[in-house]
Amino acid sequence: MILYTIGFTKKTAQQFFELIRENNVKIIIDVRLNNVSQLSGFAKGNDLKYFLNKLCECDYEHYTELAPTKEILDGYKSKKMDWNEYETQYNSLIKDRGIINGFLEKYDKYTKIGLLCSEPTVENCHRRLLAEMIAIEHPQIVIKHI
Repeated sequence: MILYTIGFTKKTAQQFFELIRENNVKIIIDVRLNNVSQLSGFAKGNDLKYFLNKLCECDYEHYTELAPTKEILDGYKSKKMDWNEYETQYNSLIKDRGIINGFLEKYDKYTKIGLLCSEPTVENCHRRLLAEMIAIEHPQIVIKHI
């Protein structure tokens, strides 16, 4: 299984959908807390689901249990916490929710899965943290950031 991570910010719709299609991603799991923001442009939930299906033959799921809480997100955005604290709180949250162990079972029909968030790069994005946690529990998974 290949676990891709992708952000839509600073990408055109063409760049974004071509990356999904070129890598033959079969499902995008949207790990944003809010997928309906006007700032999301082409990546708003219902629009994204339609475009992924029509342009890439790719399924879509918005899975908020994989997103940080509003408090964690706001703390980081307002600079009340640094990246290290954000990472610690997010990792703890995901472990407490206990959803990593069932990840493979939930998505076992897919061999190419994408984790979507808004950040343009993975350095300071929870999709990277999430992918790394999943790969620790399931070492057969290969992570690719696109």
